Amino acid sequence: MINENEFKGLSDVELLQKRKAAKSSLIVSATITGLLIGVAIYSAFKNGIGFFTFFPLFFVFLIVKSQASNKALLREIKLRNLK
Repeated sequence: MINENEFKGLSDVELLQKRKAAKSSLIVSATITGLLIGVAIYSAFKNGIGFFTFFPLFFVFLIVKSQASNKALLREIKLRNLK
């Protein structure tokens, strides 16, 4: 995982290039997160609360944790007032 200080050492052009990948990654992660939450809710209604209710939520947790570096990148771009 990339730390916020590593983003400070990058040039503006490098940050903007990384932003393209970060935005698409955030969209894919949000889609997968929504799908997994939907599966957990469906499982809870169909079968009651059990293993398959919490199993998808574990992956949601992993996805959210992995997006921390993308959020740090977008925060650094915002601090530099880049568009």
